Amino acid sequence: MEGGFAFVDWTILFIYMGVMLLIGALVSRQQSDSQFFFLGGRSMPSWAVALSVVATALSAATFIGVPQMAFEGDFTYLATNLGAMIAAFIIAFYFVPPIYAAGTVTIYGYLGQRYGESARTAAGAMFLLGRLLSSGARLFMAGIGFSLMLYGETARHHLIFAILLLGIVGTLYTVSGGIRAVIWTDVIQIIVMVVAALAAVAYLVSLIPLTPGQMVAELTSSQGVNKLKVLDFSLNFSNPFTFWSALFAMTIVSLSTHGVDQDMLQRVMTAKSPFHGGLALIGSMAIAVPIILVFLIIGALLHLFYTRPDLMGNAFPPDVVEDTRRLFPQFVLQHLPVGLRGLTMAGLIAAAMSTFDSAINAMASSLIADLYAPLRAFLKKMKSGQKEEEHLPDLAGSRFAVGLMGFLLTLFAIGAIYLQEQGGESLINFALGVMAFAQAPLLGVFCTALFTRRGNAASALTAFATGIGLVLLLQPYMLPKWAGFTLGWTWTWAIVSPVCFLICLCGSPGTEEIS
Repeated sequence: MEGGFAFVDWTILFIYMGVMLLIGALVSRQQSDSQFFFLGGRSMPSWAVALSVVATALSAATFIGVPQMAFEGDFTYLATNLGAMIAAFIIAFYFVPPIYAAGTVTIYGYLGQRYGESARTAAGAMFLLGRLLSSGARLFMAGIGFSLMLYGETARHHLIFAILLLGIVGTLYTVSGGIRAVIWTDVIQIIVMVVAALAAVAYLVSLIPLTPGQMVAELTSSQGVNKLKVLDFSLNFSNPFTFWSALFAMTIVSLSTHGVDQDMLQRVMTAKSPFHGGLALIGSMAIAVPIILVFLIIGALLHLFYTRPDLMGNAFPPDVVEDTRRLFPQFVLQHLPVGLRGLTMAGLIAAAMSTFDSAINAMASSLIADLYAPLRAFLKKMKSGQKEEEHLPDLAGSRFAVGLMGFLLTLFAIGAIYLQEQGGESLINFALGVMAFAQAPLLGVFCTALFTRRGNAASALTAFATGIGLVLLLQPYMLPKWAGFTLGWTWTWAIVSPVCFLICLCGSPGTEEIS
């Protein structure tokens, strides 16, 4: 089948993008002030919040990377959801109620009430830097998939066009409608993403000349390996997807990614009550499991499709998978029919933009509430000699902040193209995992604030600094390389967060502590 996009595919793509912009325009009429812009009036239904959280968590990396993992390995990645579900209940019952009750624009405002403005500002700055690099790199990865599906290759000018298109559309509707636009477009985007994935599964099944039962039998004994294995009980600390990592380490990782990250928890704070917010978070974790399973199934079916000529017979594809990172986009471009190809591309864009839109909105809220407003109040205090109340900028200022974050994320994603061309792939990998530098220390400090009466600004800042240094020390190119061992990335979080908790715990209660 000849690759490339047909008129029908482009039509589907532009209709999808037009709908996203229309939702942003419609929701923009409901905006009143910055508080409403970032919290949505705390009136969003639980089901919509749940779908929005799922859409953000399942990024373009999921759309492309999960099939790759199943193609090369097995289904053990699915086991990580065990720790995620445990974490969801902990966050819903112990994190959401006090943070929701604090009534702050960002979750880091709670740390400000407990430990003072310096802790709040440091937490916001850590989140901003980590999210800028992480989400910018994810947009770069989405641009790779977009360029491959559109053009069949990743020339620089094609990558730049793909990234700009994603960045501009995502920024426009987020600037218009704020967090409500993010949530409602995410609802549409997760539906498009799932429909596209299911359609790809159905078409793959039709291409493979085996019954479903025969496919399962072949995959469970593929060259002596069970590619459908979900649980790995080995005590291998270099593998992040063992049962023990899923049960213990992934619980800590998920507490970080969903409990102390403004990007994720901001949606939960828009719910009608702490109960509804917690319910949405638990629901999002449950919904994510079957969706991830669908993408794993795609990878397993592609393994049969591309590596088993003895089973495929005359239907064996002529194209060769030279780079498994391009596995699913290559299949879409070379084998899906017109129309379905456009739908699947819309699914990839949905996965990319659902991560991008929430990131720039969350970053803008933290920039304004955790950095700009405190700095403005401090400067006024220096000038007048009297304590000044913090005030958020008007709605136009908040929209400008969203636009600025969208511009910076898009700029970093384009810069990543040049880093890759100069052999800087390790820097890209660093950027993709950089949120550990912020989230692992943040979890330790938040746990001290939530579960104890101890800690102060000094111990919180010390915990932040120590945690960043410890995450750096545990990177594969640092201590593991020097000592000759390999540590799975999940165990890094499991080490750093408890250490930061103990450090913050050493501080005596400060005068900033709330009752």
